[in-house]
Amino acid sequence: MLRYVLGRLLYGLLTVWFIATATFVGMHAVPGDPLLDARAVSPEIRRNLERRYGLDQPLPLQYLRYLGNMARGDFGVSFTQHNREVTDIIREHFPVSALLGVLAISFAALGGLVAGVLGALYAGRWPDTLIRLLVALGISVPGFVIAALAQLAILRLNAWGGVALLPVAGWGSAAHLLVPAAVLGLATMAFLTRLLRAALLETQSADYVRTARAKGLTPARILLRHRLPNAVLPAVTVLGPAIAAITTGGFVVELVFAIPGLGRYFVQAVQQLDYTVIMGTTVFYGAFLVLMVVLVDIVYGLLDPRIRSAQGAR
Repeated sequence: MLRYVLGRLLYGLLTVWFIATATFVGMHAVPGDPLLDARAVSPEIRRNLERRYGLDQPLPLQYLRYLGNMARGDFGVSFTQHNREVTDIIREHFPVSALLGVLAISFAALGGLVAGVLGALYAGRWPDTLIRLLVALGISVPGFVIAALAQLAILRLNAWGGVALLPVAGWGSAAHLLVPAAVLGLATMAFLTRLLRAALLETQSADYVRTARAKGLTPARILLRHRLPNAVLPAVTVLGPAIAAITTGGFVVELVFAIPGLGRYFVQAVQQLDYTVIMGTTVFYGAFLVLMVVLVDIVYGLLDPRIRSAQGAR
Protein backbone atom coordinates (compact mmCIF):
# COMPACT_ATOMS: atom_id res chain seq x y z
CA MET A 1 0.00 0.00 0.00
CA LEU A 2 2.88 2.39 0.80
CA ARG A 3 4.37 1.78 -2.63
CA TYR A 4 1.01 2.51 -4.20
CA VAL A 5 0.64 5.79 -2.26
CA LEU A 6 4.15 6.94 -3.17
CA GLY A 7 3.49 6.12 -6.81
CA ARG A 8 0.29 8.13 -6.79
CA LEU A 9 2.09 11.08 -5.21
CA LEU A 10 4.79 10.95 -7.89
CA TYR A 11 2.19 10.90 -10.65
CA GLY A 12 0.47 13.80 -8.91
CA LEU A 13 3.65 15.89 -8.93
CA LEU A 14 4.18 15.14 -12.62
CA THR A 15 0.59 16.15 -13.32
CA VAL A 16 1.03 19.47 -11.48
CA TRP A 17 4.23 20.12 -13.46
CA PHE A 18 2.37 19.41 -16.71
CA ILE A 19 -0.46 21.76 -15.69
CA ALA A 20 2.02 24.50 -14.82
CA THR A 21 3.89 24.05 -18.10
CA ALA A 22 0.74 23.96 -20.23
CA THR A 23 -0.57 27.08 -18.47
CA PHE A 24 2.70 28.95 -19.06
CA VAL A 25 2.79 28.01 -22.75
CA GLY A 26 -0.88 28.79 -23.23
CA MET A 27 -0.71 32.21 -21.59
CA HIS A 28 2.23 33.26 -23.76
CA ALA A 29 0.56 31.88 -26.89
CA VAL A 30 -2.79 33.66 -26.62
CA PRO A 31 -3.09 37.01 -28.37
CA GLY A 32 -3.24 40.15 -26.28
CA ASP A 33 -1.02 42.41 -24.23
CA PRO A 34 -1.37 42.38 -20.42
CA LEU A 35 0.39 45.77 -20.18
CA LEU A 36 -1.86 47.47 -22.71
CA ASP A 37 -3.70 49.72 -20.27
CA ALA A 38 -3.56 53.23 -18.87
CA ARG A 39 -0.33 52.59 -16.97
CA ALA A 40 1.79 52.03 -20.07
CA VAL A 41 1.50 55.62 -21.25
CA SER A 42 5.08 55.85 -22.50
CA PRO A 43 7.78 53.47 -23.73
CA GLU A 44 9.84 54.14 -20.63
CA ILE A 45 7.00 53.16 -18.28
CA ARG A 46 6.33 50.07 -20.38
CA ARG A 47 9.98 48.98 -20.15
CA ASN A 48 9.89 49.44 -16.40
CA LEU A 49 6.75 47.31 -16.15
CA GLU A 50 8.26 44.59 -18.35
CA ARG A 51 11.35 44.57 -16.16
CA ARG A 52 9.26 44.35 -13.00
CA TYR A 53 7.25 41.37 -14.22
CA GLY A 54 10.19 39.70 -15.95
CA LEU A 55 8.64 40.00 -19.41
CA ASP A 56 11.84 41.45 -20.82
CA GLN A 57 13.65 38.12 -20.40
CA PRO A 58 13.73 35.25 -22.93
CA LEU A 59 10.87 32.74 -22.62
CA PRO A 60 13.07 29.81 -21.43
CA LEU A 61 14.43 31.99 -18.64
CA GLN A 62 10.94 33.18 -17.76
CA TYR A 63 9.81 29.54 -17.62
CA LEU A 64 12.64 28.47 -15.29
CA ARG A 65 12.04 31.46 -13.07
CA TYR A 66 8.32 30.68 -13.05
CA LEU A 67 8.92 27.06 -11.97
CA GLY A 68 11.41 28.11 -9.30
CA ASN A 69 9.05 30.69 -7.83
CA MET A 70 6.14 28.25 -7.99
CA ALA A 71 8.13 25.63 -6.06
CA ARG A 72 8.55 28.21 -3.30
CA GLY A 73 4.86 29.10 -3.35
CA ASP A 74 5.46 32.47 -5.00
CA PHE A 75 3.14 33.18 -7.95
CA GLY A 76 4.20 36.78 -8.44
CA VAL A 77 2.37 40.09 -8.36
CA SER A 78 -0.95 40.74 -10.07
CA PHE A 79 -0.80 42.80 -13.27
CA THR A 80 -4.11 44.56 -12.64
CA GLN A 81 -4.33 44.77 -8.82
CA HIS A 82 -1.49 47.07 -7.90
CA ASN A 83 1.16 45.64 -5.57
CA ARG A 84 -1.00 42.65 -4.64
CA GLU A 85 0.61 39.22 -4.46
CA VAL A 86 -1.23 36.33 -6.13
CA THR A 87 -0.65 34.21 -3.02
CA ASP A 88 -2.45 36.89 -0.99
CA ILE A 89 -5.41 36.75 -3.38
CA ILE A 90 -5.56 32.96 -3.01
CA ARG A 91 -5.13 33.13 0.77
CA GLU A 92 -7.88 35.71 1.22
CA HIS A 93 -10.51 34.43 -1.20
CA PHE A 94 -10.05 30.66 -1.34
CA PRO A 95 -11.61 30.19 2.15
CA VAL A 96 -14.80 31.78 0.80
CA SER A 97 -14.89 29.36 -2.14
CA ALA A 98 -13.97 26.47 0.17
CA LEU A 99 -16.79 27.25 2.61
CA LEU A 100 -19.29 27.46 -0.22
CA GLY A 101 -17.87 24.26 -1.70
CA VAL A 102 -18.06 22.31 1.57
CA LEU A 103 -21.73 23.20 1.95
CA ALA A 104 -22.39 22.35 -1.69
CA ILE A 105 -20.66 18.95 -1.52
CA SER A 106 -22.48 18.15 1.75
CA PHE A 107 -25.79 18.96 0.07
CA ALA A 108 -24.81 16.90 -2.99
CA ALA A 109 -23.63 13.87 -1.01
CA LEU A 110 -26.62 13.77 1.34
CA GLY A 111 -29.14 14.45 -1.40
CA GLY A 112 -27.50 11.96 -3.78
CA LEU A 113 -27.49 9.27 -1.10
CA VAL A 114 -31.16 9.71 -0.20
CA ALA A 115 -32.35 10.06 -3.80
CA GLY A 116 -30.22 7.14 -5.01
CA VAL A 117 -31.53 4.81 -2.31
CA LEU A 118 -35.14 5.85 -2.95
CA GLY A 119 -34.69 5.39 -6.70
CA ALA A 120 -33.34 1.86 -6.20
CA LEU A 121 -36.02 0.88 -3.66
CA TYR A 122 -38.85 2.16 -5.88
CA ALA A 123 -37.30 1.12 -9.21
CA GLY A 124 -39.85 1.19 -12.02
CA ARG A 125 -42.47 3.07 -9.98
CA TRP A 126 -43.46 6.73 -9.96
CA PRO A 127 -40.95 7.89 -7.29
CA ASP A 128 -38.14 6.43 -9.39
CA THR A 129 -39.52 8.06 -12.55
CA LEU A 130 -39.70 11.44 -10.83
CA ILE A 131 -36.16 11.09 -9.46
CA ARG A 132 -34.77 10.15 -12.87
CA LEU A 133 -36.50 13.14 -14.45
CA LEU A 134 -35.01 15.50 -11.87
CA VAL A 135 -31.60 13.86 -12.32
CA ALA A 136 -31.75 14.42 -16.08
CA LEU A 137 -32.64 18.07 -15.54
CA GLY A 138 -29.90 18.54 -12.95
CA ILE A 139 -27.24 17.13 -15.25
CA SER A 140 -28.35 18.73 -18.52
CA VAL A 141 -29.35 22.26 -17.47
CA PRO A 142 -26.32 24.61 -17.26
CA GLY A 143 -25.38 26.05 -13.91
CA PHE A 144 -25.87 29.68 -14.94
CA VAL A 145 -29.45 28.91 -15.99
CA ILE A 146 -30.20 27.27 -12.64
CA ALA A 147 -28.58 30.19 -10.82
CA ALA A 148 -30.67 32.73 -12.74
CA LEU A 149 -33.87 30.74 -12.14
CA ALA A 150 -32.99 30.47 -8.44
CA GLN A 151 -32.60 34.24 -8.20
CA LEU A 152 -35.93 34.73 -9.95
CA ALA A 153 -37.57 32.30 -7.53
CA ILE A 154 -36.07 34.19 -4.56
CA LEU A 155 -37.44 37.48 -5.91
CA ARG A 156 -40.91 35.97 -6.31
CA LEU A 157 -40.73 34.40 -2.85
CA ASN A 158 -39.68 37.65 -1.22
CA ALA A 159 -42.41 39.55 -3.06
CA TRP A 160 -45.01 36.98 -2.01
CA GLY A 161 -43.92 37.06 1.62
CA GLY A 162 -43.58 40.81 1.76
CA VAL A 163 -40.16 40.52 3.43
CA ALA A 164 -36.66 39.54 2.33
CA LEU A 165 -36.80 35.85 3.30
CA LEU A 166 -33.62 35.05 1.38
CA PRO A 167 -31.01 37.43 -0.09
CA VAL A 168 -30.79 37.51 -3.87
CA ALA A 169 -27.02 38.02 -3.85
CA GLY A 170 -24.16 39.14 -1.66
CA TRP A 171 -22.09 37.78 1.19
CA GLY A 172 -21.94 38.12 4.94
CA SER A 173 -24.50 35.83 6.61
CA ALA A 174 -25.54 32.18 6.65
CA ALA A 175 -28.59 33.02 4.55
CA HIS A 176 -26.31 34.11 1.70
CA LEU A 177 -24.91 30.56 1.53
CA LEU A 178 -28.06 28.47 1.26
CA VAL A 179 -29.19 28.99 -2.32
CA PRO A 180 -25.70 29.29 -3.91
CA ALA A 181 -24.60 26.06 -2.19
CA ALA A 182 -27.71 24.24 -3.41
CA VAL A 183 -27.25 25.54 -6.96
CA LEU A 184 -23.56 24.66 -6.98
CA GLY A 185 -24.12 21.13 -5.66
CA LEU A 186 -27.15 20.28 -7.78
CA ALA A 187 -25.31 18.78 -10.77
CA THR A 188 -23.05 16.70 -8.53
CA MET A 189 -26.05 15.49 -6.53
CA ALA A 190 -27.78 14.41 -9.75
CA PHE A 191 -24.70 12.52 -10.93
CA LEU A 192 -24.23 10.79 -7.55
CA THR A 193 -27.92 9.86 -7.50
CA ARG A 194 -27.70 8.15 -10.87
CA LEU A 195 -24.47 6.40 -9.96
CA LEU A 196 -25.68 5.15 -6.59
CA ARG A 197 -29.03 4.01 -7.95
CA ALA A 198 -27.37 1.94 -10.67
CA ALA A 199 -24.88 0.43 -8.20
CA LEU A 200 -27.65 -0.51 -5.75
CA LEU A 201 -29.67 -2.19 -8.49
CA GLU A 202 -26.61 -4.24 -9.46
CA THR A 203 -26.21 -5.52 -5.89
CA GLN A 204 -29.83 -6.66 -5.76
CA SER A 205 -29.03 -10.08 -7.21
CA ALA A 206 -25.52 -10.48 -5.81
CA ASP A 207 -24.61 -13.73 -4.06
CA TYR A 208 -23.92 -12.09 -0.72
CA VAL A 209 -27.35 -10.42 -0.80
CA ARG A 210 -29.08 -13.75 -1.50
CA THR A 211 -27.11 -15.31 1.34
CA ALA A 212 -28.16 -12.52 3.69
CA ARG A 213 -31.81 -13.02 2.71
CA ALA A 214 -31.48 -16.76 3.31
CA LYS A 215 -30.18 -16.04 6.81
CA GLY A 216 -33.36 -14.09 7.53
CA LEU A 217 -31.90 -10.58 7.70
CA THR A 218 -34.36 -7.74 7.30
CA PRO A 219 -34.33 -5.72 4.05
CA ALA A 220 -33.21 -2.61 5.96
CA ARG A 221 -30.25 -4.44 7.51
CA ILE A 222 -29.28 -5.94 4.16
CA LEU A 223 -29.37 -2.48 2.61
CA LEU A 224 -27.34 -0.77 5.32
CA ARG A 225 -24.84 -3.55 6.10
CA HIS A 226 -24.29 -5.18 2.71
CA ARG A 227 -25.71 -3.43 -0.34
CA LEU A 228 -24.94 0.22 0.49
CA PRO A 229 -21.26 -0.22 1.52
CA ASN A 230 -20.53 -1.97 -1.79
CA ALA A 231 -22.65 0.36 -3.90
CA VAL A 232 -21.01 3.48 -2.49
CA LEU A 233 -17.53 2.51 -3.76
CA PRO A 234 -18.09 3.77 -7.34
CA ALA A 235 -19.37 7.05 -5.91
CA VAL A 236 -16.19 7.45 -3.84
CA THR A 237 -14.06 7.41 -7.00
CA VAL A 238 -15.83 10.49 -8.39
CA LEU A 239 -16.27 12.23 -5.05
CA GLY A 240 -12.68 13.49 -4.89
CA PRO A 241 -12.70 15.27 -8.26
CA ALA A 242 -16.21 16.47 -7.47
CA ILE A 243 -15.02 17.99 -4.19
CA ALA A 244 -12.16 19.75 -5.94
CA ALA A 245 -14.38 20.94 -8.80
CA ILE A 246 -17.07 22.29 -6.47
CA THR A 247 -14.67 23.81 -3.96
CA THR A 248 -12.62 25.65 -6.56
CA GLY A 249 -14.82 25.76 -9.62
CA GLY A 250 -17.94 27.71 -8.67
CA PHE A 251 -17.04 30.47 -11.11
CA VAL A 252 -20.50 31.10 -12.50
CA VAL A 253 -22.26 30.79 -9.15
CA GLU A 254 -19.84 33.21 -7.50
CA LEU A 255 -20.34 35.73 -10.30
CA VAL A 256 -24.13 35.46 -10.38
CA PHE A 257 -24.54 35.66 -6.61
CA ALA A 258 -21.75 38.27 -6.12
CA ILE A 259 -19.75 36.03 -3.80
CA PRO A 260 -16.16 37.25 -3.24
CA GLY A 261 -14.58 33.86 -3.83
CA LEU A 262 -11.50 32.89 -5.78
CA GLY A 263 -13.51 31.85 -8.81
CA ARG A 264 -14.72 35.38 -9.42
CA TYR A 265 -11.15 36.69 -9.36
CA PHE A 266 -10.09 33.99 -11.80
CA VAL A 267 -12.78 35.03 -14.28
CA GLN A 268 -11.80 38.68 -13.90
CA ALA A 269 -8.15 37.76 -14.48
CA VAL A 270 -9.07 35.96 -17.71
CA GLN A 271 -11.04 38.97 -18.90
CA GLN A 272 -8.15 41.34 -18.07
CA LEU A 273 -5.38 38.98 -19.25
CA ASP A 274 -3.70 39.04 -15.85
CA TYR A 275 -0.96 36.45 -16.47
CA THR A 276 0.20 35.97 -12.91
CA VAL A 277 -3.27 35.54 -11.41
CA ILE A 278 -4.34 33.14 -14.17
CA MET A 279 -1.22 30.99 -13.88
CA GLY A 280 -1.20 31.06 -10.08
CA THR A 281 -4.85 30.13 -9.62
CA THR A 282 -4.70 27.49 -12.37
CA VAL A 283 -1.73 25.76 -10.76
CA PHE A 284 -3.41 26.04 -7.37
CA TYR A 285 -6.64 24.54 -8.73
CA GLY A 286 -4.70 21.78 -10.48
CA ALA A 287 -2.68 20.89 -7.38
CA PHE A 288 -5.83 20.82 -5.27
CA LEU A 289 -7.57 18.54 -7.76
CA VAL A 290 -4.59 16.17 -7.89
CA LEU A 291 -4.49 16.07 -4.09
CA MET A 292 -8.18 15.14 -3.93
CA VAL A 293 -7.71 12.38 -6.50
CA VAL A 294 -4.76 10.93 -4.56
CA LEU A 295 -6.73 11.04 -1.31
CA VAL A 296 -9.70 9.33 -2.96
CA ASP A 297 -7.42 6.58 -4.29
CA ILE A 298 -6.08 6.02 -0.77
CA VAL A 299 -9.58 5.97 0.74
CA TYR A 300 -10.76 3.60 -1.99
CA GLY A 301 -7.91 1.24 -1.12
CA LEU A 302 -8.86 1.38 2.55
CA LEU A 303 -12.52 0.68 1.80
CA ASP A 304 -11.93 -2.16 -0.66
CA PRO A 305 -9.72 -5.02 0.67
CA ARG A 306 -9.19 -6.31 -2.88
CA ILE A 307 -7.14 -3.20 -3.75
CA ARG A 308 -4.98 -3.62 -0.64
CA SER A 309 -4.41 -7.27 -1.53
CA ALA A 310 -3.52 -6.45 -5.11
CA GLN A 311 -1.05 -3.77 -4.03
CA GLY A 312 0.49 -6.05 -1.43
CA ALA A 313 1.01 -8.79 -4.00
CA ARG A 314 3.15 -6.53 -6.22
